[in-house]
Amino acid sequence: MQKKVFLGIDVGSVTTKCALMSENMELIAHRYIPTSGKPIIQIQKLMREISSEIPSDCEIGSAGTTGSARYLAGEIIGADVIKNEITAHAVAATHFYPDVRTILEIGGQDSKIIIIRDGIVTDFGMNTVCAAGTGSFLDHQALRLGISINEFASEAMKSKNPVRIAGRCTVFAESDMIHKQQMGHSTPDILYGLCQALVRNYINNVGLGKTIEKPIIFQGGVAFNRAIVRAFEEELGTEIMVPEHHEVMGAIGAAIIAWENYNATGKKTHFKGFAISDISYETSTFTCKGCPNQCEIAQLKLGDRVLARWGGRCEKWEYISNIKESPEDAAVTG
Repeated sequence: MQKKVFLGIDVGSVTTKCALMSENMELIAHRYIPTSGKPIIQIQKLMREISSEIPSDCEIGSAGTTGSARYLAGEIIGADVIKNEITAHAVAATHFYPDVRTILEIGGQDSKIIIIRDGIVTDFGMNTVCAAGTGSFLDHQALRLGISINEFASEAMKSKNPVRIAGRCTVFAESDMIHKQQMGHSTPDILYGLCQALVRNYINNVGLGKTIEKPIIFQGGVAFNRAIVRAFEEELGTEIMVPEHHEVMGAIGAAIIAWENYNATGKKTHFKGFAISDISYETSTFTCKGCPNQCEIAQLKLGDRVLARWGGRCEKWEYISNIKESPEDAAVTG
């Protein structure tokens, strides 16, 4: 009898991630690639790559998806569970850090704070509108300074006298940064000032009204930036722990949830297999005229069959053939 492994996929607007977990909840393999505006192609790429990592005596027992494109990913792979990012990140964090009380999560285009008490999510906050508390904020400003994002942290850590940057929005930050350059401040001091601005914006907006208590875990791709970690530690006055696989914690959480679903139900998986990497899907959009919102609805088709629709502010056009989020999960989007 073959052993079971559990697959989690996290598809965001900037990056697409996957994780493969064993029956003992150990990470077997993971991938982290840019979404590049092509989520279907990138999901298929991940499936091709991760298939070679599965031990010969194992098979997929259950699969889960999360992220802003979780419905799409769920239909493509045949997910057994679809969960919002808050749940997925909380499950992963409490798996590795059972005593965690605060989760800071910053991705390319959104950021979140999750408050945990006794292993349960008691509160959360999200920022999905202003980019000043996200990775794209740093990417854009680094580009203006002629610094690659890979060099950003090492240069920022050289700062001796960081300047204060107005970080409430990207427009103000950019204007203030140019002013500081004209005044002759060094690039490292400006870069670390940008890190401090992001942290202040995050705490004052995403974390507004939240009681931030330690242990504190920092997850998401921005946690690669050690200068941001240091800026958080200085602002909060405590140690910030960064998981070894912080960039794929959402995918790990989805895989753990899939494992829990398998153990709770014992049902045969809906996973469609790795051959989905070779299927040609058709995507298109149309405008819903059902209300003044005029939502742009995206749809996924295979031949003449519509597999999934997403993008509306209500659930009128949402459709997943195998599995649907519970109403409380569907209410949390990212």
